[in-house]
Order: sequence, then structure tokens, then C-alpha cells
Amino acid sequence: MNPHDLQLRDITRRHFFGKCALGVGALALQQLLAESGWAAPGGPVIDPMHPLAPRPPQFAPKAKRVIYLFMAGGPSQLDLFDYKPKLLEFQGQAPPPSLMAGKRFAFLKGNEKLLASPRKFEAYGQCGMTISEVLPYHRQIVDEVCWLRGLSTDVFNHAPAKLFMNTGFQAPGRPAMGAWTTYGLGSQSRDLPGFVVLQSGPRGPRGGSALWSSGFLPTSYQGVPFRGKGDPILYLHSPEGQTRERERDFYDTVGALNHTRLDDTGDPEIMTRINSYEMAFRMQTSAPELMDLSQEKPETLELYGVKPGESSFAANCLLARRLAERGVRFVQLYHTNWDSHGGPGENLNGDFEKVCKEVDQASAALVLDLKQRGLLEDTLVIWGGEFGRTPMGENRASIGRDHHVDAFTLWLAGGGVKPGLIYGQTDELGFGVVENKVHVHDLHATILHLLGFDHEKLTYRFQGRDFRLTDVHGQVVKEIFA
Repeated sequence: MNPHDLQLRDITRRHFFGKCALGVGALALQQLLAESGWAAPGGPVIDPMHPLAPRPPQFAPKAKRVIYLFMAGGPSQLDLFDYKPKLLEFQGQAPPPSLMAGKRFAFLKGNEKLLASPRKFEAYGQCGMTISEVLPYHRQIVDEVCWLRGLSTDVFNHAPAKLFMNTGFQAPGRPAMGAWTTYGLGSQSRDLPGFVVLQSGPRGPRGGSALWSSGFLPTSYQGVPFRGKGDPILYLHSPEGQTRERERDFYDTVGALNHTRLDDTGDPEIMTRINSYEMAFRMQTSAPELMDLSQEKPETLELYGVKPGESSFAANCLLARRLAERGVRFVQLYHTNWDSHGGPGENLNGDFEKVCKEVDQASAALVLDLKQRGLLEDTLVIWGGEFGRTPMGENRASIGRDHHVDAFTLWLAGGGVKPGLIYGQTDELGFGVVENKVHVHDLHATILHLLGFDHEKLTYRFQGRDFRLTDVHGQVVKEIFA
């Protein structure tokens, strides 16, 4: 008998439990956590065969799903929501040096003057929220949404700022909020992706697909862009001469080969590939039904301002509601052309009014429609861009406004937030936040809390470090909870 065998023989059951009590306890704890749906320290227990299967959150959530209406380009809060009569009083004057101290701007040269909004504002609803004349339909929802008028961010260029608002970091490579959500919760829809992206406007948002990437998370959790017209994804229809039965045989054969490769390598991305094939097969039935807006009542189409057969932000809002009804966990709508520097296509008058008109009716309709269907209570709707605009004018082909990171407005509805609450206040000229400031990291922490997560404990280990959406920052803004 070799010495190694003698050593093993001498290890008794008592020695094992005496020396390994901590390890056995850890195994027992891991099993208890697994039974509750969570593994230590912050990752969910995921069935690799079904990575999008529904999972319980860490605690009772207020919201079960998210619809994020992203206004790409930075809407001017000073021309929409944050009325500043003092700007009119000091129109054309240089800004006070005290308010300019420490401020960072993208394009201003230092000789710009204060610029008042030419729009008329009025207070609406019991909350008394001031709304510009360019958003008439928003008057209908002032008491339905929670207004964050003291938002701030760190990044003043478009693509990095969009990445920061979506992923908590200004460079590509981190998971988007929708990816973190589906990683933590899975999806209630078996026949559609858990994270869907819809786009409208003359072009896609700066930052591109990195805005809905899964980053270092498995690619099962990345956002899936849908086309706004026809098949949401190309090649959903069976090829000429193919039958569903023959396609099923094809997927089964490819799946068997992929499973063999998975057994050999353990690569989780192979499981993603297997699930993608299965999802594509199921979507051949579910996607056409989803996109068929003719099923909607005429009054619903009228509510949103949808024109049958036309791709638009309004149609995407209606699709977002239909996706939410079908259990999709995170739906993100991008609408571009909110940049308002004053250059060609960026005029603060006609161009700005046009883009407002494209989103105003449908944004309000989505909130009202979700409410009357009983979905708003557990659906969190978010509306806003990557930053705001400056109180000073910017001289280009016309006078516009530059990017502003220190103060802007965003609204939330449903999903456990207080309706009709105005939270946060900026100074009398709109340079900075003077009350109840909410940083982007705080916003992310708050959204995750509404979904049932401690933002410090929803983590993923990558390259030897536990990462999270809020990095090492973020405070939950509990004052806005209903």
C-alpha cells in the first residue's frame, strides 16, 4: 500500500467533520440560497439550459418589468419642464461667474449669453408641475408620474453619456441595465426575448449596440433590436419549400451537435447559441402576432396616434405595451434627434418642436393605457435622455443650447413611485441642483430597488472582481417611493 493510500485510510468521518465544518456549512448555505433562487454573494442561481427562466428577486419588488423611453440627444429641460422666469429677466447677459465656476461644457467658448425659453409654460395638475406648450399631451399625466428635476451625470459627450446612463460606465464593455435586469430576474416570456430594443428617428443613437450590450454577462441577456416594420427580426419566415416539421428536425440536429460541444468545453456561450435557435423557432409564431397592430381597437390606435403600417415612435410605444403584456422583462425605446445646438437640423424652434410632437402624444398614451389595463402598478416607465441643455445660448446657424451635465429632468411612472411628486430643484437660472440631487448612479440604484434588488448585491464576478451596475456608488432615493 502506498503512503497516499495509508493517509486516506487514516482520515476518519470524525476527522472530516471536525476539520471541514466550515466547508460543509458553506455547502449547506449554498443549497439554501439555491432553493431561494439566489447564490452567494450576489448572483442568481441560473439553469444553464434555461438562462431566461423567471427567477425571484432578492426581496419583494414594486415593479416586475421596465419600459424605458430614451430621448437620445439630450432634451432641453429648460424648454420642456424646468421653467426659469429669471432667464427672461437676464436674457442676453453674461452668466454669473459664481454659477459658472467648475462647470464643464462640450462646445461653449466662454462668451455665450443667457438664453430664456421662448415657450409658454403653465402649471398643471394637483402637483402644479410646469409643462411647456410643446408637450400638450403631457398635461394629462402630470399627476400620474414622478418628476425628477434634479438629475446630474458625469459625462458631457453623447455616446459616452448614453453609455453612462445605460451601463453606469462611459466606455463600452459593461452590461446595460436591461441586461442586469434579465440576468437577475430572467423573463416571463418564453416566446420572445427578455430584453427588446425599439428605435425611431432619422438614425440610431450614438453609442450603437453597446448601449444594449450584455457586456461581460452571458450574451443571453443582451438586448435584441426589433425592426419597427414587417418582421421584427430578419429571416423569421421559413425558407421557400421548408416546412415547420423539417425546420424542427434541423434545430434538433443542430441542438444535439451544440450539446455535444457544450459537454466537451463547458462554454456557456454555446448554451446561448442553443437557446437562440430555439427562440428563433418559437418567434416564427409569436413575432408576427406581436407586430399585428390591426388587432388593436381603433380608439387605442387613436390614443397613441398610430397610423397603421407606419413605423414611428407611437407604434413603438404601442408595441412596448404589447411586449409588456406578453411578459418581456425590459423594453427600451430610443428616439433620436434631441440634439439642440442650433446647427442644421438642430434648431431650437422648428426642429425641436417637430421632435416633441413625435413623442408627446404616445408617451402620455403609454402611461394612460398601462393604467387602464392594470399594468402600470407593476410596470416602471422611464422617460429621459443622457443629459440636459445649458442656460446659455450656443451660436451656430441659429442659437441653440450646449450639453449640460449638472442639472436636467427625467420622469418615472408606475412601478412603485409616487405619482404627482416633484422631486429636486435647480437654482433660479438652471445651472445646478440646489435641492434633492439625484446622480445617475442613484437613479440606477433606485430602479434596481424597485425591481427587488439590493444594487450592492446584484453582482457578477469578472476577471477576479465583483462588478455591479452602480460600480462603487449609488444611493437609493426612497423618498420617491409610493
